[in-house]
Amino acid sequence: MTERSRALNIVYVWDGDYPWDVRTEKVCLALTGAGHRVEIVARNRRRSQLSEILPEGTVRRMRPLSWASRPLDATLGFPAFFNPRWHALIRQTAKNSKADIIIVRDLPLCPTAIRVGRKLDIPVILDMAENYPAMMRDRRASARNAVVDAFVRNPHLVELVERYSVRHAAWTLTVVNESSDRLERLGANPARMSVVSNTPPRSRAESAACRAYGADGAITIVYLGILETARGIGEFIDAIGLLRRVHSQRYRGIVIGSGRDAEQFISRARNAGTLDTNVQFLGRLPHDDALRIVAKADVGTIPHHATESWNTTIPNKLFDYMAAGLAVVSSDAVPCKRVIEETLCGEIFKSGDAGSMAAAILRASAPASLQRMGSAGRQAVLSRYNWEHDTRVLLESIQKAESGAEWI
Repeated sequence: MTERSRALNIVYVWDGDYPWDVRTEKVCLALTGAGHRVEIVARNRRRSQLSEILPEGTVRRMRPLSWASRPLDATLGFPAFFNPRWHALIRQTAKNSKADIIIVRDLPLCPTAIRVGRKLDIPVILDMAENYPAMMRDRRASARNAVVDAFVRNPHLVELVERYSVRHAAWTLTVVNESSDRLERLGANPARMSVVSNTPPRSRAESAACRAYGADGAITIVYLGILETARGIGEFIDAIGLLRRVHSQRYRGIVIGSGRDAEQFISRARNAGTLDTNVQFLGRLPHDDALRIVAKADVGTIPHHATESWNTTIPNKLFDYMAAGLAVVSSDAVPCKRVIEETLCGEIFKSGDAGSMAAAILRASAPASLQRMGSAGRQAVLSRYNWEHDTRVLLESIQKAESGAEWI
């Protein structure tokens, strides 16, 4: 830590079961590595032990309701800002740990954290990884909504929660400049915002220095992430099908991840005759295992639809692909397009257009392109898009938020 900094007691609020979440782990490890003491407030649908010491901090889980069934207990533990169970858990953890600062991940529990912060005179930082109102609109457009979505995931209600949160948090962390610009238009103070992106450590790019492309005569294109319609996996499957017709078995796609539309995509590949021959679905894998498979691919794909949601956030996988030395093929969602064009690490295609995507894969998979783009991505991670850089921004932001006299 710097001479001016001091060890802080920090409560990090994560609205799901923990472990595991990649950003929560990265942020909290960075905080403990800097000498701060971290307690992670988490949900407890699995009914795990209430307290657990991990390298990134001590996890404080919600106490299950002894009189409720597991499904009912999970429902009553839903991470909504009006849920008294979450208010009690955050308040108790902050009070017992003598918290100097509360960091709350994303919108659902931000008003709750702000309410606790006011009562205990503790500044609150919003760690905003997603454009929640736009994400809810994408979900609604998919026409696969649960009854609960009509209220707790209503885009108009989420917009109100967001406006309140960004105006009353002591500081806001975003993952990309486009997100900061959007929040500033909503009334957030740009002097109390900073970008802490979803970048990998430099070491991952260093270890990918020597690699062969298309070693077995085939080009492997990988997708890593959640399987939902708005993420464009349908177009990815169609693009592989188009390449298959012209190039036979030379192109194969690998899909790593799970999601609510997974069966829809598997059926799509089966109907196209590409399932297991040209497109493999590996399901959700442990993070390290997934990254090892990514590192053996040639091209990493980001087929996300260029909706407001993906025009104002950036996926971890972009930087994971770059660190592994893959050429990147992405839709023209604004942040991905900007980074790829800036670093020359890949090709861009028109969002939602499988033919445009197939053409971009062809351009990126030329031998000279694979080598040039893969090297450019690695160098960009080594020089700028790395977690070491973002850790410095994170720690500086926490110091500023904690020392500010006026934060409500």
